[in-house]
Amino acid sequence: MISFTIPGAPRGKGRPRFRRAKGFVATYSDPKTANYENLIAYAAQEARGPCKPLEGPLVVTVLIRLAPPASASKRTRAAMLAGDIHPTKKPDIDNVLKGVLDGCNGVAFADDAQVCWINAGKVYAETAGVDVTITSDTKVAA
Repeated sequence: MISFTIPGAPRGKGRPRFRRAKGFVATYSDPKTANYENLIAYAAQEARGPCKPLEGPLVVTVLIRLAPPASASKRTRAAMLAGDIHPTKKPDIDNVLKGVLDGCNGVAFADDAQVCWINAGKVYAETAGVDVTITSDTKVAA
C-alpha cells in the first residue's frame, strides 16, 4: 500500500498543447500541468521509499480537499466545512484523477492500466490538497 498527500490547491490535468516543429506536429503538456504531475511523482516516490512499484490490479482512492472561497460568509463556510454544502466547482474529479494517475505512472505503479477500481470524492476542508491511497487489495473495492 502507498499513501500520500499532494499539498496545495488541487489541479486538473490541462488539455494537451500542439506546436509545429520541422513539418511535424508535436504534442506537449502545459507547464503548470507538467509541474503538478512532477509534484505528484515526488510525493508518490517519497511515500513508496526504496520499494519497487506496485504490481497487479490496483485500487486507487482519491480525496480532493478544496478550501472554501474567501467570499463565503461565516455561516456558509461552516456549512461547507461540515459537509452540508458540497463543492460543485472546478477542478473536475476526472481531470484531477488523470493528473494523479499520470503523475504516479512509473513511480507508484508501472502503468495506470493496472488500476481496476477508483474511489474518488471532493470535499471542502480547511487546507486544500489531495489525499491518495493506492492498494493492491481489489477485494476491498468490490
